[in-house]
Amino acid sequence: MQLGSVPLQSPFILAPLAGYTDVSFRLLCREQGAGLCYSEMISCHGLVYGQEQTRELLATVPEERPVAFQLFGSDPQVMGEAAAIISRSPIDAIDINMGCPVRKVTRKGAGVALMKNFSLAEAIIRSVCVNTSLPVSVKFRSGVQQEAIIASDFARMAEGAGASALIVHGRTWSQGFGGTADWQVIAQVRKSVSVPVIGNGDILTYQDGLRMMTETGCDAVMIGRGALGNPWVFKAEGRPPTLAARKPVILRHLALIERFLPERKAVFKSKHHLARYLCGLPGATRLRRQITGCTTLAELRSILEEQ
Repeated sequence: MQLGSVPLQSPFILAPLAGYTDVSFRLLCREQGAGLCYSEMISCHGLVYGQEQTRELLATVPEERPVAFQLFGSDPQVMGEAAAIISRSPIDAIDINMGCPVRKVTRKGAGVALMKNFSLAEAIIRSVCVNTSLPVSVKFRSGVQQEAIIASDFARMAEGAGASALIVHGRTWSQGFGGTADWQVIAQVRKSVSVPVIGNGDILTYQDGLRMMTETGCDAVMIGRGALGNPWVFKAEGRPPTLAARKPVILRHLALIERFLPERKAVFKSKHHLARYLCGLPGATRLRRQITGCTTLAELRSILEEQ
């Protein structure tokens, strides 16, 4: 698959995940085989008004490329200004979030709430495309409610507005992150447009990703929650069954976190990820308790190296 003029070495892509897909995790997933990684959601208003916490989300390094940054907002003019700002960063694509169901996003008319307003969504896509030379993707859901699946119509609108690729999460707004993703919606979108379609939803293994591409005809797959604690999902062999086998990648992640964050923030972020890395292992509960009590990265490393 190509995203605009950007060729991807693998059709397995890391989804944007708030609180997780920072530069350290993106770089780790690229090293584990992801063909492309997306940043956390970046507020268009925070970017335009120069908020420090928003600027921190722009951190990137050359070795993680290709990389895409995701914008969210509901004001076409501000989204366009944010696209122009973000285009000055050394990145390869911009994504527009029209799929997030979290209330603090949707109550402002952003995220999946835009699927209720095609004309506003179209204006946002056009504004972003006019203000950047980078390829623009749009991430959205199957619809607002199960009774009204509108993904194909929304996809045609987005393509007409200038989107270079479409990312379809096979759940409705009302489903949130529960229930089962409907992959047939992704197949319907694939038949409706000519730009690349990336499928998203319920991919927990590399084999799941292959199956989605086979069943839907989508050009690539995007993995979100399935990659947390499991960056090996981007490889056919999958997550190792033992802590000893997982440890090199876990320690590599800790090293990357330390590289990009000050100690206090690095410890918090490391704990966030470590609890997930231990999933399915014997003694995981005991190890999580030990990790919770750590106050330094050195303590975290010591616990892991003793196992």
